[in-house]
Amino acid sequence: MTAGSRRRPPPPRRRASAAAAMAPLPLSVSAPIVSTPPRYLRRPVVAASGAMLAALLFLTAAAAVWRPDYLPAALLRRSAPAAPAARFYSFDLVREYPHDPDAFTQGLLYAGNDTLFESTGLYHRVLVQHQMDGSMFGEGLTLLGDRLFQVTWLKNDGFIYDRHNFSKRERFTHKMRDGWGLATDGKVLFGSDGTSRLYQLDPESLEVTKTVTVKYQDNEVSYINELEYINGEVWANVWQTDCIARVSHEDGLVLSWIFLHELRQHLLDTDYRAIDVLNGIAWDEENQRLFVTGKLWPKLYEIKLRPIDGPPDGSVEKLCPRASFYR
Repeated sequence: MTAGSRRRPPPPRRRASAAAAMAPLPLSVSAPIVSTPPRYLRRPVVAASGAMLAALLFLTAAAAVWRPDYLPAALLRRSAPAAPAARFYSFDLVREYPHDPDAFTQGLLYAGNDTLFESTGLYHRVLVQHQMDGSMFGEGLTLLGDRLFQVTWLKNDGFIYDRHNFSKRERFTHKMRDGWGLATDGKVLFGSDGTSRLYQLDPESLEVTKTVTVKYQDNEVSYINELEYINGEVWANVWQTDCIARVSHEDGLVLSWIFLHELRQHLLDTDYRAIDVLNGIAWDEENQRLFVTGKLWPKLYEIKLRPIDGPPDGSVEKLCPRASFYR
């Protein structure tokens, strides 16, 4: 896959009338209102004159109205009993939130206090909060303390911002092959470069301290994209698929798979035809809430995982094919 095909401009948008673009609100760092859904801060980093950060809007929670009922054929089996060692998961929808349909989501994280941060890409898309070099294409984003770390596509450059006012603190260079995803366990940074490599970086020196190869059934899992650290595992979107791999950062082995095919299909069925791939995982550790979205998706979803029986041989090749619109 060529570099151009990975980040091609989206096709002309055809959207249901209810899906009007949402204008960003000014940046606010006020205390969250009790009993409100998350305050959504969008942080795009690439623009006509540069990459940038922007604050978005308060999310309005909508009650869950559907449960996946059209799983891939290989998954149409009884629900498996909950068990720590379950290898396959589907989901139940908890809530829907509005999401900017122009946000080409590359990084998503929950920052506490009902606040989400997002890093977006696409050249020459502008919602300027903090203007940067126009050659930068925003990618993975993670938060460690009060520092927001971000990497950029096709470059070895990264940036560190203050989480409270988005002021740029410093620019750094890393030794990953490319910048795709970022996550943290509060001690180290985890990074991906679009291959099967999962990196560990020292958050002070930004030096690579460890690299493992992500594998499943002795095969390398390539296109590791956006990352999130959850309960001792690194969860990874696999680019161009509707699947999330739950990876051991110790040895790179895929411990289990999450199948989210129904989310993108549901959007397509409701006439959102300009959407791109699933990408974006955020975890609210305190309240045990899981959020997911995709590039150019008009919805952000809060979901609850449900263990299921998978293919008898454990194969996921037919369940996690690369998205058909890239073929």
